[in-house]
Amino acid sequence: MPFIQEYTNDENLMEDVKKLQHNGVNSKDIYILSHDDDRTDRIASNVSANTIGLSEQDVKTVVSNIFNKKGDELRAKLQEIGFSDEDASEYEEDMDEGKVLLIVTSDKNVESLLV
Repeated sequence: MPFIQEYTNDENLMEDVKKLQHNGVNSKDIYILSHDDDRTDRIASNVSANTIGLSEQDVKTVVSNIFNKKGDELRAKLQEIGFSDEDASEYEEDMDEGKVLLIVTSDKNVESLLV
């Protein structure tokens, strides 16, 4: 399962992404996700991280997300990247509260790099 951490402060999140990149985590393994697409894109762009887009999802998910509500779309994206239905629902609820998620799919020990 990918590493995930929640943030309420965009600056702290961006600092942590830079730490990870500085410590050898490839930018292609770092994802940003929030309820607000503009916020997600802005943060990801500022630190050269990814958003969960077409290349991380299968065609069925992409097509169904066109018709899904935002919460359903976010849960589907989390499931596509490796989280269980239950975990995806919990993280989606946290995003409802304004949190932004940092997701890392690298096999490095990400927690130790953020200390």
